[in-house]
Amino acid sequence: MNDNGKVFDRSHDYLHSLSNPLEAFFHPHAIAVIGASEKPGSVGQTLLNNLIQSPFGGKVYPINPKHETILGLKAYPQIASVPEPLDLVIIATPAKTVLALIDECVKANVKAVIIISAGFKEVGPAGAELERQILEKTKTTRMRIIGPNCLGIMNPISGLNATFASTLARPGNVAFISQSGALLTAVLDWSLKENVGFSSMISLGSMLDVNWGDMIGYLGNDPKTQSIVIYMEAIGDARSFLSAARRVALTKPIIVIKAGRTAVSAKAAASHTGSLAGSDEVLKAAFHRSGVLSVDNISHLFYMADVLSKQPLPKGPRLCIITNAGGPGVLTTDALIEGGGQLAPLSPETVSALSAFLPEAWSHSNPVDILGDADSASFTQTLQKIAKDPNNDGVLVILSPQAMTNPTETAKEITVFGKLGDRPLLTSWLGGAKVTEGRDILSKADIPCFDFPDTAGRMFNYMWRYSSNLQALYETPTLSPSSTAPDRAKAKMILDKARAEGRTLLTEYESKQLLSTYSIPTVKTLLALTPEEAAKHAAQIGYPVVVKLHSLTLSHKTDVGGVKLNLQNDFEVQQAFNEIKASVTKLKGAEHFQGVTVQSMMKWEGYELILGSSLDPQVGPVLLFGTGGQLVEVYQDHALGLPPLTSTLARRMMEQTKIYKALQGVRGRAPVDLAALEQLMVKFSWLIAEQRLIKELDINPLLAAPEGLLALDARVVLHEANISEDQLPRLAIRPYPNRYVTPWTAPDGTTLTIRPVRPEDEPALIKFHETLSAQTVYQRYFRDLQWSARTTHKRLIGVCFVDYDQDIVLTAMKNSSMAAHHPQGDGQDLPMPNAEHLVQGDEMVAIGRLTRGKVKDEAEFSILITDAWQRKGIGSQIMGLLLKFGKEEGIHRVVAYTLLENQSMRAICRKFGFKESSHPNEENLMVSTLDL
Repeated sequence: MNDNGKVFDRSHDYLHSLSNPLEAFFHPHAIAVIGASEKPGSVGQTLLNNLIQSPFGGKVYPINPKHETILGLKAYPQIASVPEPLDLVIIATPAKTVLALIDECVKANVKAVIIISAGFKEVGPAGAELERQILEKTKTTRMRIIGPNCLGIMNPISGLNATFASTLARPGNVAFISQSGALLTAVLDWSLKENVGFSSMISLGSMLDVNWGDMIGYLGNDPKTQSIVIYMEAIGDARSFLSAARRVALTKPIIVIKAGRTAVSAKAAASHTGSLAGSDEVLKAAFHRSGVLSVDNISHLFYMADVLSKQPLPKGPRLCIITNAGGPGVLTTDALIEGGGQLAPLSPETVSALSAFLPEAWSHSNPVDILGDADSASFTQTLQKIAKDPNNDGVLVILSPQAMTNPTETAKEITVFGKLGDRPLLTSWLGGAKVTEGRDILSKADIPCFDFPDTAGRMFNYMWRYSSNLQALYETPTLSPSSTAPDRAKAKMILDKARAEGRTLLTEYESKQLLSTYSIPTVKTLLALTPEEAAKHAAQIGYPVVVKLHSLTLSHKTDVGGVKLNLQNDFEVQQAFNEIKASVTKLKGAEHFQGVTVQSMMKWEGYELILGSSLDPQVGPVLLFGTGGQLVEVYQDHALGLPPLTSTLARRMMEQTKIYKALQGVRGRAPVDLAALEQLMVKFSWLIAEQRLIKELDINPLLAAPEGLLALDARVVLHEANISEDQLPRLAIRPYPNRYVTPWTAPDGTTLTIRPVRPEDEPALIKFHETLSAQTVYQRYFRDLQWSARTTHKRLIGVCFVDYDQDIVLTAMKNSSMAAHHPQGDGQDLPMPNAEHLVQGDEMVAIGRLTRGKVKDEAEFSILITDAWQRKGIGSQIMGLLLKFGKEEGIHRVVAYTLLENQSMRAICRKFGFKESSHPNEENLMVSTLDL
């Protein structure tokens, strides 16, 4: 297992050495161009000429039935007449011809196709139908398609130019993916001028087949690619994108600029949540959840790719600025603060050390202005002192070419003395020709140098936010002190009843019942159909009370006079009933009044919050948290997230809002129980993830006070009855696969629960590793691996933070009571209850996994069992479940590696029908394969 959590780290790993299906796009040996032409300026001629001129080392075959030769090459009438197998076919003929050509490619077992042609879904339903037919023809093959309506692909490393752009990019370590061919060519022209290189340039077009997720996954394994930059117009398959991005972002930066950022979601819903969340904000939340860095300027794409390839990430937002000119320091400070960064305070020791050699008039604070006559020694000595100050998270050096300052000499000095270790060092050399040599020196020494210092400040803000986000994504969540499992059956009954009655809107009474099924606290609410019944309920609850409209059709009660507060006696309650009825009848009609609800008038002094969910057309259900109440749209204080949440992610959502500071306690007011609020948000996210009939849900207000948390009002909108469950929008992030939770009784009568792993299991996994003998460790990892090396957080991220769409990781837990709370066979993927009483004291005794290789339907099997539980049947049980679940998840071949001496594991493999053979390059290693 390597530090990223992969299960096998030998260079001869069979699955991971298999060719990725996308490899044919980047390293083809034989290419055919359909539509090749000698017509000057045509796409077909440009494509063919670029390939002929490309030093990629393969053969090129023009396909055109009207020519015997094209550009000096023999032409072929069709794919079938080409004399060798084709890796890549490029189609540049009208859209109406493409379906038949794809059929030819399928019959010829072509590995990859690029469709340059336009005229598909971008032109309307007829084009979309043509795309559907193409996919239908290829669904039983492994052939992959890029396009249609794209520019093609470049691999500058190998010299491949499979595009109709005029020039091949320079080689480098940045991969650029774009949906716009025109933008790709513009970036190409810019890169040639600025001497920027690329590992690949990819135009995806309409993404009929190969999408963002496919390409990110491929580039994540490409050793020539250090970072991935993306120009995006539409996210397409959001789950595929986020799944791939989460896997790759830990090791390679993914930087995105999204076009069309000012457009709001397609027809925002009537809920507060829907009206608050625009599509750009939702996508930024999705990027945030997957570890992707979103930037606002196309130049920032490449600045950040350069910076992240050269410098470490800061641990926080505190920047120290060293400058020989006050003005640039002030401008940089503005950019830093406006972007959320902070000026690092100088420690007294640092101030004293700097005062020992700087002129008396130096600034004595940050920005550290060392004055206009500073020489190179002043810069380097200052940098050395600042680098020792623990109060900063990064340093920016600004040089203005003044009379006493030598830009070139200062750059040389900084490259020698300016390495800061775990903190980033940025520079800005202001000016023109005088500073050019200094900039080049810094850049070649992996110290980014910017033309303008405020740009450097903005890049630092990107860096610390990106660092903070990555840490939050993979921070081990905490467990709830106590909780109960959701009553899913009752929740579904409430929703089904409303749908059966033809309603898409729950009443407030039903909404609170729904929240209660997930242990979300609500104020006691009673339904009254008459004034007398309302008064009776009020006396039972105790005065003062609130009376609200009960309607099957109206949800915004204040708009129709449907809320009466602080009622003190029976007379006021009955009067409120009659006034609400009269107001609703006058404004909307008597049919919209079905009585009132009576509830306590809460006297807690707290804060009104909103917790909601609405649908985004690109990513599905989206969560919102922030300041609530009647002026929620006015305050616009909120944060977005994607379900399901962990406690850590819930806290990070809170931290993005202004109300968060108040919740911690201000001006003598006691703080709110933030841990309880975390858990409430987690439960709310389960509700949204599990009850997919919910289209919109707002809790507004959610009262947060030192005494507790209460949902005072809620609004629930359901999907229309004509939408079947298999047509409901899916979550962008697949929730916990609850159907794979399986109870098992060992031969000695001990009850275990075998279930998918989750992030909260990291502490149990660390303890599990304490129980392993040296022999068990060696047989699993094929080498001696110390406990401290096996249990680093970075390594365990790859085990516990599982993408359930990609890998299956099962853990066997002793004394678990989870199975009782999770009936099997319901066919739903549900998040597990995050409750300590379900896992407290549980002991992990085994863990097994299927890890997909480069080919999605192939996976590698591995298992690790604590010594005390070996030879008790748990290995066979986990193997059987993994194979069963793997088949359900579309895995068709499983490979297992075992040491020759590991007879127990080899016996399990033989028991399940694996075919065993010796590893071709490792004499003590056996390779077992099984086709499912």
